[in-house]
Amino acid sequence: MLDPSPLAVTVIMFSSMLLMMVIGAPLAWALMVSGMLSAYLMFGTGGLELLLAAAYSTMDNFILISLPLFILMGLILERSGITDDLFDMMYKLMGFIPGGLGVGTVFICAIIAAMAGVSGAATVSLGLIALPAMLKRGYEKKIVMGTIMAGGALGFLIPPSLLMIVYAFLSRDSVGKLFVAGIVPGLLLAGIYIAYILIRSWLNPQMGPAVPRDERVSMGDKFKALRHMLLPVLLVLTVLGCIIFGVTSPSEASAIGAGGALVVAAVRGRLNRNVLIDVLMSTTKLTGMLIWIAIAAVFFSRVYIGLGAGMLVSDFIHDSNISPKMVIAMMLLSFFVLGMFLDDFAIAFITVPIFVPIVSELGFDTIWFAILFVLSMQTAYLTPPFGYNLFYMRSVAPKHITIYDIYKAAIPFVLLQTLGLIIVFLFPEIALWLPNKLFN
Repeated sequence: MLDPSPLAVTVIMFSSMLLMMVIGAPLAWALMVSGMLSAYLMFGTGGLELLLAAAYSTMDNFILISLPLFILMGLILERSGITDDLFDMMYKLMGFIPGGLGVGTVFICAIIAAMAGVSGAATVSLGLIALPAMLKRGYEKKIVMGTIMAGGALGFLIPPSLLMIVYAFLSRDSVGKLFVAGIVPGLLLAGIYIAYILIRSWLNPQMGPAVPRDERVSMGDKFKALRHMLLPVLLVLTVLGCIIFGVTSPSEASAIGAGGALVVAAVRGRLNRNVLIDVLMSTTKLTGMLIWIAIAAVFFSRVYIGLGAGMLVSDFIHDSNISPKMVIAMMLLSFFVLGMFLDDFAIAFITVPIFVPIVSELGFDTIWFAILFVLSMQTAYLTPPFGYNLFYMRSVAPKHITIYDIYKAAIPFVLLQTLGLIIVFLFPEIALWLPNKLFN
């Protein structure tokens, strides 16, 4: 058995993990193999018992039940054609305003975010529906793609968010508090996007032209269009209300959401055998992937912390006399860099067990830090060259749109998201006011 320094442990574990990912190994296997190798070298065969303990503690956590159910809820609503109806509704309601379709797209993304809980759902579905429709009506391609990609990233922040559930599992924070804490920052960020779109379209009407007068609808038709939003929004509000007001636990609320989504799809005549098989298979695949990553990441972090390397960051902070706010800023910077190469769940599993105890020790509210983490993941998903939403957009964009066009479209919205992150960083009450009001 070896007895290396914490720095050597850090280098060995993270370099072996990154090496496996570079050669194409899935994240779960990269974490598992590097953790097992390190545990065996440091502790001998006894170290591998940590894997059994990690698997048991991960699967014994009741909060993870909500993951497949929220995934099922989002997939049913997405695959049953609700996105098409929502865009048609926004086209009728807001098309007469310069930039109105862009504003409507942000609203739809916020609604889909609340239904699906993940970024890719809104980006892909609106990339297929809103992108060609807005380009056809003369919208400038960069503002269209940037709006869809940035709006899609709201799925991280607006509850119920799968990333927040995973974060709460790792940090032991309240899922309900995290959900509530994300509401005001989510609305803030959506408001920043909307203001940007309206200002740009006002300064340059050719960037986001209003719908021609002969295509506009009457006030009566606008009110009729609102019916498309009624059932999905009612379902989301019911789920969140059950959690916020303590009627049910998050896991029980997720069951209500999944059952309610089936009812909504059936009422709208969109539920059939093919849709049901599709969403059940997709839910199973996505849940299985997340559970394997969870087991491997918990094992990896336990080996890392058990070898004393977890104290490396803490000791560095204490020895360097860096101000507490600067420590948080450095953590956020690390999220930004990691986000260029890893997905949000991977970053959460690797960093949260190490960073959250330090944040708590520094005297900061861990709920506030959770929102900063989620905002950082939103920014990372749009950041070239490897932001995930960039590739979601590439998969659905017309062939004449290049990846370079997509990168240029993302940059203004990366700056807007960074602005939102800075505002919440400087004014923690934006994230903390509502949960303190409701839960205290």
